[in-house]
Amino acid sequence: MRGIIRLPSSLVINTKISLLQSIRRNKMRSKSLFSVFIFVVIFAIGVAVAYSVYGGSNILESEIIAGAAFAIGMIISSAIKIADPWDKAVVLRLGKFHSLKGPGLFLIIPILDTIPYWIDTRVITTSFKAEKTLTKDTVPVDVDAVLFWKVLDPQKAALEVADYISAISWASQTALRDVIGKTMLSDMLEGRDKISGVLQKIIDERTEPWGINVNSVEVKDVLIPSSLENAMSMQAQAERERQARVILGDSERQVAEKFGEAALTYANNPVALHLRAMNMLYEGLKENSTIVIVPSSAVETMQLGSMAGLTALTMGIGQDKANKENSTISKSES
Repeated sequence: MRGIIRLPSSLVINTKISLLQSIRRNKMRSKSLFSVFIFVVIFAIGVAVAYSVYGGSNILESEIIAGAAFAIGMIISSAIKIADPWDKAVVLRLGKFHSLKGPGLFLIIPILDTIPYWIDTRVITTSFKAEKTLTKDTVPVDVDAVLFWKVLDPQKAALEVADYISAISWASQTALRDVIGKTMLSDMLEGRDKISGVLQKIIDERTEPWGINVNSVEVKDVLIPSSLENAMSMQAQAERERQARVILGDSERQVAEKFGEAALTYANNPVALHLRAMNMLYEGLKENSTIVIVPSSAVETMQLGSMAGLTALTMGIGQDKANKENSTISKSES
């Protein structure tokens, strides 16, 4: 059988950061295609002009024009930049912050200006977890959560922290561990919304100097040891049994109260007791023709008559029931 391999949370975070960086590099390659196209067009125009003016007669002049076209193409293609609708380009001039550019087409001064960061201003999701972290009541738990955040100030995100993506990932993980250590297991299982609110507040305070705003934090799952799961299941079952017995006892009390009220009614009305006794006897004989009545004070109290009369009544009802069954059988055979 194949086992399930659980990667450490630090390795998971580093993997996600490397994936984001590779995606950014691919975006930069797609943006540089336009600059390459401009360079090729300018260089082709220069070569075409050199060939049309001098042809093959003056090779030196043709090479000068082609070289000038090459240099102009390099300068112009390096100056032209394109930013996506969600990107902000951080422009540094001679090592100092100059401006934020984008979205769309913009120009920079080659050699003097550089773009070290392209800041994504969309809402970004980051998953993070805490493994084998002790709660306030010393129970090891694994907690998975997801963070929704957005860069509000690209200048701070680029200048105040070296790598804001990894920084917010590590800040989220450490905040989650702090919250778990200050929370009881029962509160964690019942109040995930409260924990999410506390996490959002802590992470937002840590990332605010970086120009990042935390929109929300959602706790996806809380995993506890299997032995503790069995104990909690037994506790829940015992609680349900206790509640069932309490409900049953309360029902017995209500039935006893109704019986007491009925006894008071029958005590003041012997005729009602007699009719009730006759109805009970009839219902019992109707369902089953065999019934045993033991002479007792209860039977005398219900005033059902002598034992001989009861026996005759029983036999009569039984004979009627037998006749009905025989008639039903004969009709089915015919």
